[in-house]
Amino acid sequence: MSTTLSRGQFDNRLLREYFLDDAYDEMFAVDGSIRPHYVALLDLLASLPREELQRRKQSADVSFLMQGITFTVYGREEGTERIFPYDLIPRLVTSAEWDHIERGLTQRITALNVFLHDVYHEGKILAQGVIPREIVYTCQHFRRQMRGLQVPRNVYVTVAGTDLLRLKSGEYVVLEDNLRVPSGVSYMLTNRRIMKRTLPYLFRNYGVRPIEQYPQALLSTLRSIAPEGRPEPTIVLLTPGVYNSAYFEHTYLARQMGIELVEGRDLVIHDNIVYMRTTGGLKRVDVIYRRVDDDFIDPLAFRPDSILGAAGLFNAYRAGNVTLANALGTGVADDKALYAYVPAIIRYYLNEEPILNNVETYILSDPAQRQHVLENLDKLVVKAVGESGGYGMLIGPQSTAAEREEFQRRIEANPRNYIAQPTLDFSRSPCLFDDGSVEPRHIDLRPYILFGDKVTIVPGGLTRVALRKGSLVVNSSQGGGSKDTWVLG
Repeated sequence: MSTTLSRGQFDNRLLREYFLDDAYDEMFAVDGSIRPHYVALLDLLASLPREELQRRKQSADVSFLMQGITFTVYGREEGTERIFPYDLIPRLVTSAEWDHIERGLTQRITALNVFLHDVYHEGKILAQGVIPREIVYTCQHFRRQMRGLQVPRNVYVTVAGTDLLRLKSGEYVVLEDNLRVPSGVSYMLTNRRIMKRTLPYLFRNYGVRPIEQYPQALLSTLRSIAPEGRPEPTIVLLTPGVYNSAYFEHTYLARQMGIELVEGRDLVIHDNIVYMRTTGGLKRVDVIYRRVDDDFIDPLAFRPDSILGAAGLFNAYRAGNVTLANALGTGVADDKALYAYVPAIIRYYLNEEPILNNVETYILSDPAQRQHVLENLDKLVVKAVGESGGYGMLIGPQSTAAEREEFQRRIEANPRNYIAQPTLDFSRSPCLFDDGSVEPRHIDLRPYILFGDKVTIVPGGLTRVALRKGSLVVNSSQGGGSKDTWVLG
């Protein structure tokens, strides 16, 4: 049951359409009172004329346009390049909440790195039956070529983006781990830069913890995993090219770190050593921050039709002459079916209880769980284990009978390819719309974790917003946007 805030509670034109229901609201408590850390923000919004709010929102949109901050929607006949929708009202996270999140993410990335080393070496967790072998060996991202290969410092996941939701109880839970080529950090950084220009006084008064150090923290992390004997490593960012959906991010990060942005055709391999072509001749490369998927990294080792990687790169990697970040084969640990076992992974390797819990997950290769899901498709969310961006997903309560029948056929044909979860009414945050009104919309949070000689997590992350009213999908390709995330000092 939803309740619209009355004007008696808030004599404020902004909130005429604001409603509360069972979902956790980031700004208002269940009784309609404003949460203390949002008071100054709401006071400022209430003090600004509607025209001024609209002007500042338009100014932010123009900044995104002028900087070319876009994303690509594949499979559409109309123009695919779109400006990333941006909401002007920041998401506020208290210091105590962030401390809990940070400890939970550090625990999780530590356990997953140990798991990956074990899977590609001794396989103890599989031999002892903690995780079924078939879950790992049938994963499309498991790379047999990585068996026995030693990676620097045993670091498989250098950069991770973990998606968090807040439940109606106020608890943060992990929705999924993104461990292959996680994207979106450039939006986090540009959101902050634009916000500091748009609401400068509010930003200063809140004492927001900084995130601008992320590019240098990433560069330092990449240096820490360079091959032995390379004290001044040459680092490059490998991009699939200008037509990739995250190309803006690739160029942005390379520029911020002061490293070269290269494509596969810019790299040559001689005697298992990687070089890049420069105007001054060939220059040795020691660390590659890759934004190219495993399958396309080397046509000699993986897909022979790939033109995105470099022939012979895997042999140079196997010889220890170059480091790839993230390591090949990390996708086995962010498979949506293996996600269900991460709490067991934490207990097995660290002998600790998970600080951040998982969402309840049904493994559809299990006959009993599959039967339960097929009988309750109208109540559950079904996801393809290898898809991202909100694709390959059924949201039961919002689906048609024909869509549920189609997913039943897909599940029965290939149950390993799907998992199911409850439909979560996760938290909402206030959002400013073009008419000057403020309404709540569902949000998640993707913090970015760096793992090298230490774990580094900048305070904040990318808050993604389901801008369509009633939508539970925050992905930009499905109509979502983003907002700045303020971790308070």
